[in-house]
Amino acid sequence: MALLRDHIAVVTGSASGIGRAIAAGYAREGARVVLLDVNEQAAAEAAKEIRDGGGKATSFGLDVTKREACAAVAEEIADKVGQVSILCNNAGINRRNAFTSDPSAVLKDWQDIMAINLDGVFNVTHAFLEPLMASKGRIVNIGSIQSFVHVRTPNSPAYTTSKHGVLGFTKALAAELGKHGVRVNAIGPGLIETPLNAQVRANNPELIKIFMDHTPLGRAGKPEDIVGPAIFLASDMSAYVTGSIVMADGGYRSI
Repeated sequence: MALLRDHIAVVTGSASGIGRAIAAGYAREGARVVLLDVNEQAAAEAAKEIRDGGGKATSFGLDVTKREACAAVAEEIADKVGQVSILCNNAGINRRNAFTSDPSAVLKDWQDIMAINLDGVFNVTHAFLEPLMASKGRIVNIGSIQSFVHVRTPNSPAYTTSKHGVLGFTKALAAELGKHGVRVNAIGPGLIETPLNAQVRANNPELIKIFMDHTPLGRAGKPEDIVGPAIFLASDMSAYVTGSIVMADGGYRSI
């Protein structure tokens, strides 16, 4: 039996990488999936790929930093698709400028990363709160190993701060929304091979080696490695799980 049958699932940042894989996974489990991404054309292509495979999917362009746009797309989805019962907040960016680098770059990193990684999660969740409460829905936020630790490489402090914030937001919402039957959890990916980090992986093999030296499974993750946890947290298999984070990091935090 499909684990997500009769659900409508919204996935942000779903035009590529982890979000695209999660959207496809939700569709395979019977959900009607709504793909949201700032790259509207790529999101439409991903939705078509799901439909071509026999799944149900539609897409809309969305910049998660725009609060009014989030509210508008939530209304449009309610009218055209139906009552959302699963929300996966996946949209995010990362940059690797040290805090002591060029001040203007540091400031821009902070503003851009917070706007997407943290404010974006707030904006989208707030926009879909009414249908999620009405459906006793599930929220799955994408955190990181950096929701706990600063990785053993120079990295933007803005990213670490944003992902700590996502975990805090997850726990705060779980505590508040539990009485409404809404479960809120997170996933903590390690190094996952996505288009977002393709250039870094190609140009900085020493950085990848540092990650691999501290990953017991000895490999980088694939977007599909995040799909199982995302399905689990969205399905009734995790009916008594809320306020938690499922780590999918190849064991990174154990070394």
